[in-house]
Amino acid sequence: MTDAPVAAPLKTPLHGRHVALGAKMVSFGGWEMPLQYSGITEEHLAVRRAAGLFDVSHMGEIEVAGADALAAVQRISTNDAARLEVGQAQYSALATPEGTFVDDLLVYRLGDEHFLLVVNAATIAKDFAWIRDGIQGVGDAVAVNTSSRYSLIAVQGPRALEIVQSLTEVDLASIGYYRFATGEVANVRSTISRTGYTGEDGFEIFVAPQVAERLWGALLSVGAPAGLRPAGLGARDTLRLEAAMRLSGQDIDETTSVLEAGLGWIVGWEKPEFVGRAALVRQRAAGVTRQLVGFEMVERGIARHGYPVYVGEDRVGVVTSGTRTPFLEKAIGLTYLPRAASAPGAECAIEIRGRRVRARVVPLPFYKRPRG
Repeated sequence: MTDAPVAAPLKTPLHGRHVALGAKMVSFGGWEMPLQYSGITEEHLAVRRAAGLFDVSHMGEIEVAGADALAAVQRISTNDAARLEVGQAQYSALATPEGTFVDDLLVYRLGDEHFLLVVNAATIAKDFAWIRDGIQGVGDAVAVNTSSRYSLIAVQGPRALEIVQSLTEVDLASIGYYRFATGEVANVRSTISRTGYTGEDGFEIFVAPQVAERLWGALLSVGAPAGLRPAGLGARDTLRLEAAMRLSGQDIDETTSVLEAGLGWIVGWEKPEFVGRAALVRQRAAGVTRQLVGFEMVERGIARHGYPVYVGEDRVGVVTSGTRTPFLEKAIGLTYLPRAASAPGAECAIEIRGRRVRARVVPLPFYKRPRG
């Protein structure tokens, strides 16, 4: 008997660009993606101080359309999609009947009867099956996995608007946070969304795969004088952690509830029905027994994903995300702590190479971008 062949990682339409730029490529969620180009620290700081250019074409896109599309999206997502106007997006979750995470996602209202759901790369097939099965019986609504029709390029940072504006006639300043518009960027038909995963202002631009290279090249060319740098998964992870944005599969999964993750604000409590509602209503009434918290290391050491966490002598969990961040220059992380030990100022200990190192709970997010 021989081992089953391992599927080769998928490649985005920008793979050749990454290789040409000297990116260190890694396998992530079934895709071969750039981890870093010039270095995680340099790329992280470029996003905080100027702008970074990200290939996020590995993300999944699932469209739901039909006369009953709204009812379908309402059933399978926790947030209240009825509050969305055409041209608006919202952060939401696919929940299990127990109120835990299948995945987190963004819901875009493309039309009165047409929605776009953007899901995580590693769970596209699972999410699509969950959505397709979940909307059965709703009525006139169909879900289609349209991931192959999209490439997604993100420009993030304080100079993102200036850089992208130089390539489009769309008035980007008029696009509110979590809203989107259509138009041309670098003569490429685009959907321009004011969203991101870095804690900075910026845009995520949806285009057809065959024109992704043209857009990437144009953005890099006009943006470089303003400090734009290509950035990989490494910087994307340290940036989102500073902003306390949850990572699906680490900070949130099928063992963690929406409320335990501190995301009760993405629940449409007034909706009469959605998958997971009953469990979340019960949990809200009873109160959670544990809570996702942010911590800073008090003693020297860097907490990494998976390191054991203790309160007193009791092991209570593991670090779900942790690093020393380039901008804040602090060792920080996320973990689930018992509710009684989760208030800011409370202490816990992280086991680092066999030694327990003190850490302190701090308010989230760790970083907020300057306004104005």
